[in-house]
Amino acid sequence: MGEHSVSEKSESIQSVRQRWQDQWSAALGVWSPYVQLHEPIWCETVEDEQKAGLSGSFAMIRLVDHSVVISVRKIVELGLADFGQEILAHEIGHHVLCPADLSDNARLLSRMRRGLPEVETYAPMISNLYSDLLINDRLERSDKLDMAGIYQKTLAPNPPPLWFLYMRTYELLWKLPPQTLAVGEYNARLTQDAQLAARLIRSYSRDWLSGGSRFACLCFPYVVEEQAEDLKAFELWCDAIAAGAGGFPDGIAEPDDDEAEGVMHPAEDPLISGLQGSSGAGAGKTRSEDSGRKTEKVMRGPFEYQQLLEAVGLNWDARDVAARFYRERAVPHLIPFPARAAVQAHDPMPEGLEVWEASQPLEQIDWWATLLSGSEVIPGVTTRERISGQSPGLEPMRLPIDLYLGVDCSGSMPDPAYNLSYPILAGTIMVLSALRAGARVKVVLSGEPGRSVATEGFIRDSEACIGLLTNYLGTGYAFGIHRLAETFLTSREQERPVHVIVISDQDMFAMLEQEANGRIGWDVAREAVTRCGGGATYVLQMPGGNGNAEKSSDPGIMRMQADGWNVHLVDSMEELLLFAKQFSRTRYSEQKR
Repeated sequence: MGEHSVSEKSESIQSVRQRWQDQWSAALGVWSPYVQLHEPIWCETVEDEQKAGLSGSFAMIRLVDHSVVISVRKIVELGLADFGQEILAHEIGHHVLCPADLSDNARLLSRMRRGLPEVETYAPMISNLYSDLLINDRLERSDKLDMAGIYQKTLAPNPPPLWFLYMRTYELLWKLPPQTLAVGEYNARLTQDAQLAARLIRSYSRDWLSGGSRFACLCFPYVVEEQAEDLKAFELWCDAIAAGAGGFPDGIAEPDDDEAEGVMHPAEDPLISGLQGSSGAGAGKTRSEDSGRKTEKVMRGPFEYQQLLEAVGLNWDARDVAARFYRERAVPHLIPFPARAAVQAHDPMPEGLEVWEASQPLEQIDWWATLLSGSEVIPGVTTRERISGQSPGLEPMRLPIDLYLGVDCSGSMPDPAYNLSYPILAGTIMVLSALRAGARVKVVLSGEPGRSVATEGFIRDSEACIGLLTNYLGTGYAFGIHRLAETFLTSREQERPVHVIVISDQDMFAMLEQEANGRIGWDVAREAVTRCGGGATYVLQMPGGNGNAEKSSDPGIMRMQADGWNVHLVDSMEELLLFAKQFSRTRYSEQKR
């Protein structure tokens, strides 16, 4: 008897899968005849579900590879086999409408987190409920799909208040009689909140990002009051709770301009409550617009950035996240690094073919010549590479100035992985600008007496440069100026001109007085500026600092300038951003590329 029931169940799963496969095209057409998604990943066993990463729910989406995953086994167990088009169209809606892509998914989660202070971990769940409301309302009303029937088939006895609110919202949206979906006792508060939720879904159906934090504010007291065990009831319906897992969203290092302003309870929003008239002058306006005051944009820090990525489903190392954060924050400020005319440029001149050996780089193979040399490709026998010489050109070659970036990483500097570090952000801007122009970069972090780390010479690897730059030492009191000797005070001459930038604070003067290997810091710095060939700049944070220090009467600064260094003073580390952006434009304006 047991074997017979298992056989029937297996046949049922197979037949349901075939039926749903036949409905896939129709489900796509619900949204548009031009929507293109590959067929869902069908899971017939627990092992299939584990392999696909499906747990808790009977369906899920993956934004990273635009997939829909369906557990046919759970569909059969729940008795939902007759809702193939409804469920498939719903999952497609997550790809088409909300959250649609990795970036918008992260932006929505960021807004949800702002509306759930102290309980931000529930942001993915609330975001999932919100997107389901948007999608299901559209499918039920516009496409006449029986979305209500899915919930009627799975009614839960004695649901927690948040689930009751969720179901009651559907009843109001679809004009269903009370107790159709929200079965149980409810009070005036639940009814009022459900009315606000229904109005919110309709009011922000075309601008769902703006409505996200408002929906979170509405759900906030329910999340706080209910126990974690009660909220587990939502797992069955969380098909997009980990939609962004495995992908990295772009454009989230800075919050949207209206993100902070949108954090309000729906009852305070005139577009929802109608207290000021939905068509009145104040409808839909933010608080700053109503008051006539401009709200200052609150920037996202690296730690908040890391928490947002964890909500998306990424569990990267803090240092890797920091490197991505500073790179993204630097991109809007990038400018080409300067270049100077050096020797005459040369044009490539073909000089024939040679046999390509297996030990040589694959990209050097000339495949056209290889195919002409024989019908079979045999490495070292028929493979060919083209040899090119150089022909003198008419224009001078532009030689980028390499960059040596030394950053104070002593105990007085913040850890860039947890607090926004303006020296690191400014350094990232200069490093990426240099690499963009074709220059090489050497990054040195130093907190001495103590530790120092550096890249392996001057390199063109942006990941290695930014990865080292976002490291943290937290030792000593200043940048070890004697580190310049390792690069510039050797018998080997620099192949290309280098500009040296040292970012530190007023403790640099004490470091310059220190002696190492028989030389004081002043001597090392003076000789380095004569050897680097591209100039050198101290960028120092000092009280009252206001930019270029050419007219300074400070003896230490005057000695720096006498040794050939430029000195730029900042009163706060935030001013380093302006220096980083203006560095190439002001100092090398006569050497534009």
